[in-house]
Amino acid sequence: MPKLISINKLVRRQTAGSKYSHFTGTWKELVENLVEFHFGEAEQGYKEGILVLSLPPEGFFSGVIELDEETPLYAKFAARRQGEVPYIQVTAAGGEKLPAKAVEAILYRHDVLGEDASTKAGWELVSLNARSTVEPGPMTPITMARNFLGLTGGTKADYSAEEFAEAILFWSKRAMKG
Repeated sequence: MPKLISINKLVRRQTAGSKYSHFTGTWKELVENLVEFHFGEAEQGYKEGILVLSLPPEGFFSGVIELDEETPLYAKFAARRQGEVPYIQVTAAGGEKLPAKAVEAILYRHDVLGEDASTKAGWELVSLNARSTVEPGPMTPITMARNFLGLTGGTKADYSAEEFAEAILFWSKRAMKG
């Protein structure tokens, strides 16, 4: 019998040395002690088959850096992964990851993941979204565009012009850790 919850290959890139949010414990601790324990508290995401699960922030760090005039930035033109359309990726070359004040685990049901499923589990953890602020921030505009247009690597979704504008303004003052 397949496990209820497993780790998707996408979330495995979220390590201390990466530009992404990360958890300081093991993957097993994350799934068994946090995700499975809090699974009943999950809320439906932006569409059926996607869950957003708030987790206690202890042990998590945000990959987002607040920018100022002194923050060095680095830009590259690349795809997130093979088969996706490349785009300009801007990261903060300086700064340290900040301890999280809020964490959301994003889980996708197996049938929603389709070819992107890494296991046969009913649900897979695909992303850890840790932030250094209590209030939520929007997805990056490029992620929203990929979803909106149904591009490879995105999950079809609709957004308003206001949601796109808010995302652009939010991310004009922040960058992922490089």
